[in-house]
Parts: sequence; structure tokens; C-alpha cells
Amino acid sequence: MYAVVKTGGKQYRVSPGDTLRVELLGANEGDEITLDQVLMMGEGESVTIGTPTIENASVSAKVLQNGRDKKVRIIKFRRRKHHRKQMGHRQHFCEIEITGMNGAGLSASAPAKTEAPAPAPAAKPSGPTGTLKFMDAPDGDKDDLKEISGVGPVLEETLNGLGIYHFRQIAAFTAEDIEAVENETNFPGRIERDDWLGQAKKLAEGKS
Repeated sequence: MYAVVKTGGKQYRVSPGDTLRVELLGANEGDEITLDQVLMMGEGESVTIGTPTIENASVSAKVLQNGRDKKVRIIKFRRRKHHRKQMGHRQHFCEIEITGMNGAGLSASAPAKTEAPAPAPAAKPSGPTGTLKFMDAPDGDKDDLKEISGVGPVLEETLNGLGIYHFRQIAAFTAEDIEAVENETNFPGRIERDDWLGQAKKLAEGKS
């Protein structure tokens, strides 16, 4: 069984058990919600089309999480006009799971799920992981990150808040680490432009 519902100005074809991301619905995680703008509902060859919606038809869902998508970078540039504007945007979303639907003489619900055994805890990483929590505390005296060109007191404090205290941590950044740190500091392209990794490697070697 399937249905076509409208929410957030968009239309979605859904079936019980489906998971999808829609525009924010103003509901909290774990809430049960009802989508009552059902445009079409069918099962097999039996199809009912609304005018524009089907009367008394609804689709029930559960809110799994509210979040934000990856950052989309927007650049406006006018040649020979000394004009360059750059900004970023992260769209909010609501992830829901379709639990059932009812209307047009039809009804269906999502099959019950069996809980999988809890996975064994992963080993704690010892270096950069791309999760923005590199270390729980400084390993010895922290380095003066302001020695890196482009890092001032405010940015150093932000890096410390992410668990970054040492030149060797920055020198070992992966591509994922760079993207994650730039998203948090809102300075896209700065790490590669100012060659943080190269500077940090030389400073770390100078301390050893």
C-alpha cells in the first residue's frame, strides 16, 4: 500500500516503514504526528485520487530526529567590479518514519521491528577522528596555537573548545577533519589557504 502526501510544499510517495526527510514540522523527537494532506492512495490496481485531497484519509508517522543538512556554499562574484560575496546555508529537516496509513477504504501499518543487539563499544581514538572531539583534555602543556599564521586568540579558544590543543593534532588533520573544523569556525578554505598543516608540522618538529 502507498500514498502521496503533501507537507512543506512538497509531495512524497510513502509506504508503511519508509523513512524520509521533510521540512520542519514543529514536533519533537519521538512524537507521533499525522499527515492529513493525502493526495492519492492505492494498493495494487486499486487507486483513489483526491480532489485535491482524499477526505478522512491520513498518514501517521513518528519523528526520528530534527537536524540540519550539510552546508551549501554560495558565492556571488562580479568580475572587474571588486565584488565577491560568500556565504553558507544549512537547511533544517525533520526525519520521520511512516508507521501507518488509513483512508479510501484501505489501511496499513508498518511491520514490527526486532531490536538488534547493542554493538560492542568502540575503542577510544587517540588522535583526530573528524568528529570534532579530538581529545578530552590536553596531553601535557598545550601548544600556543597562535604561532600558526591566521590563528588569533578567539580562534585558538574555539579550537581548544573542539579539543584541539597541539600542533601535532593539526598536522594530522584529514580531509574530514578540515571540513568539520571549517564548518564549526565558519572560515571556509582558511586551513588550506594559510597552510595550517604545513605550519603545524614545522612547529611540532621544532618542539621535539
